[in-house]
Amino acid sequence: MTDSDLSVLRERAENGDESAVDELIELATELDDMGELRRLADKGNSTAADQLIELATERGDMDELRRLSDGGNATATDQLIELATELDDMGELRRLADKGNTTAAEQLMELTAE
Repeated sequence: MTDSDLSVLRERAENGDESAVDELIELATELDDMGELRRLADKGNSTAADQLIELATERGDMDELRRLSDGGNATATDQLIELATELDDMGELRRLADKGNTTAAEQLMELTAE
């Protein structure tokens, strides 16, 4: 896809063409384009957010998961807790637990009990 084609696709998406939005998400997913997925997710597209979370999880990108989690995305929070647990990241688990996340608190207790 040329830059011109991509510009036209983005313009169609901006004008409310849902099939163009779907195409953009599919293309961004295939290209591992976190920037494009982030842009679409930040506009409220849940499919783009799901793909972004999946890609961030695969990459171990805690910063992106944290950003989404702090924005209220529960799936990102779950993935962040899972990744933090795998990495024994007590600081991240403590941060989430301090914000009232009981799953993070439970994981933190399990890790400190070991």
